[in-house]
Amino acid sequence: MKVGFIGLGIMGAPMALNLLNAGHELFACTRGKVPASIAASAATLLGNARDVAQRADVVFLMVPDTPDVEAVLFGEQGVAAGLAGGGARKVVVDMSSISPMATKAFARRINDVGADYIDAPVSGGEVGAKAASLTIMCGGDEAVFERVRPLLETMGRNITLVGGNGDGQTTKVANQIIVALNIAAVGEALLFASKAGADPARVRQALMGGFAASRILEVHGERMIKRTFAPGFRIRLHQKDLGLALQGARDLGVSLPQTASAAQLMQACAANGMADLDHSALVRALELMADHEVAGA
Repeated sequence: MKVGFIGLGIMGAPMALNLLNAGHELFACTRGKVPASIAASAATLLGNARDVAQRADVVFLMVPDTPDVEAVLFGEQGVAAGLAGGGARKVVVDMSSISPMATKAFARRINDVGADYIDAPVSGGEVGAKAASLTIMCGGDEAVFERVRPLLETMGRNITLVGGNGDGQTTKVANQIIVALNIAAVGEALLFASKAGADPARVRQALMGGFAASRILEVHGERMIKRTFAPGFRIRLHQKDLGLALQGARDLGVSLPQTASAAQLMQACAANGMADLDHSALVRALELMADHEVAGA
C-alpha cells in the first residue's frame, strides 16, 4: 500500500520505519531534521503534507499537539489540499494525542473533502514504537478502521476500536490520567522509603511481588532509582495531555483533583528546567519539596 507519514520525531520515525519494513511504499515529511534512520531508508521524502497526501492512500500523522495537527491538515500546503481526486477514498489516521473535541471537528472537515478519518493515539513510548508493540486506541467508522487495521498491526499489538471519531482521543486522555497518577504514587512511595532509610531498590523489588506491582513501578520506578531521565515521553508532552484532561473536565462539569495535583507536580518540574526530561522525572518535584533524592540513601 502507498502510505504517507507526517512527523518523524522520537515516536514517528520508528513507527514509519515499521510500516516501511512491512513492505509498504512510504512517503514522508517532517518539519524538523530528517532522522538518519529515515534518510538511509527507501522512504520517499517530500517537502510538504499536501504532496504526501497526493501520493499516499493512507496518511498517518504523529505530531505534538492540537494546533500542529490543524496546521498539518488544513494549512496552505496541508493534507486536505492533497486528498481530492484519484481513485479509492483516502484515509487520514491521526496518531497524535490531541483534543477529543477538536478531533471531531477535524474529522468532519476531512469528510467534507471526500476522505475518511480515524483518530488513533498510542501508548507505549519510544520503546513500544521501536518494538511495534504500541497500544493503539481508535475512533472512527468500523469499515474504515478495518481497512487500516493491517497497517496499525505493523506498529502495535493491542489495537481497539473504541467508538466514533474522538473516542480514541478520549481514551488516550484517560490513559494519561492513569499513567500520571501512577508515576506520582510510585514517586511518593519510593521517596518515603528512601527518606526513612530503606534501600529504594530493594523496596521496589519487594513491591513488584505484591498487589502494588505495575509497569510504572517496574519501568519508571527503576528510572527514579537509577536517575535515568533521558526522555522516552517528555514532561512537556504529558503536561499537554493533562491539560486536555482538565479542560475536558471543566467542559463536562466534573472534578479531577488527583489529575490536577499531578499536573502541578509536572509544572513544578517544568519551572525548574525539566520539561524535556522523561515524565518519570515527576519525582524530582517531590524530591525538591522533601530536600531528598530517592537514591539519596
